Amino acid sequence: MDIIDELKKGKRRAIARAISIIENDEKAAKGLLKKIFKSSGKSITIGITGPAGAGKSSLINKVVLELKKLGYKAAVLAIDPTSHITGGAILGDRVRMAESTDSGTYIRSMASRGATGAISWAVRNSIRVLEFAGLDPIIIESAGAGQTEIEISKITDITVVVFNPNTGDSIQTIKAGLTEIGDIYLINKSDLAGSSQLYNTVRDFIGMTEKNPSIMLTSTKSNKGIAEFAKKIVELMQEKKKTKLVREKSRLETELRDIVLNNVKAKVATMLDSSKTYAMYLKKVQSKTLDPHEAAEKISKLIK
Repeated sequence: MDIIDELKKGKRRAIARAISIIENDEKAAKGLLKKIFKSSGKSITIGITGPAGAGKSSLINKVVLELKKLGYKAAVLAIDPTSHITGGAILGDRVRMAESTDSGTYIRSMASRGATGAISWAVRNSIRVLEFAGLDPIIIESAGAGQTEIEISKITDITVVVFNPNTGDSIQTIKAGLTEIGDIYLINKSDLAGSSQLYNTVRDFIGMTEKNPSIMLTSTKSNKGIAEFAKKIVELMQEKKKTKLVREKSRLETELRDIVLNNVKAKVATMLDSSKTYAMYLKKVQSKTLDPHEAAEKISKLIK
């Protein structure tokens, strides 16, 4: 049977195969996307991010089960740091999500491959595969490393930022950059000492901002706040569905620009590699008879 028919029926093997194509075979991926693109942009995407060690995977495991009770069929994409040996994703998070996997949730670890642009390409199109398979919401867990967090927030409808009292750099992280992206801020592992203090700090730094996000306490150990968190997500999903079309148009504009710029960049790079004029100006720069800016201007004028 054709992979498209299998995908439409939500078959797990077809989903896994399609995402592998997205990650590893650009030509086949383009052919696949041509067939499913029209049906994309309907599911709500939820980015779950925050410092390493905040307990994101265990939290996702629990909330997915709660969402299932509420009638939702979620999927999870876990963006992992790249394994230096194989170039693939580190699968530790999959172990912590075993409970939700056993209940039928589709979970996929994807390697970040160290490039934010690559994350956007692979994640954007894997989301399309999951949407086509009828999964909604789609949860994206980021590795919690710098720019990735901001990148994920740009391609999701709802962003959840997770902290815990044991993450020593939480206060610094709050100051440093996660203050504007969250719709929900969670103090996870709230059974640990210091959680009330951290909750107050987050509320003081973030709670009074224009976005007016929700700040909640959760614990996967005692299940505290998990059902409330799931209900809050559902509430936000229903709210975000109303403005989904506007966000989708804006994201498609950004995506088209990214692809065009990448294509142009690749073409120019290939052209420069074989250009005698470029080689001539490069020698002038290297011998310091011409500065790089002037040389670049002269070369740029020759590109048509």
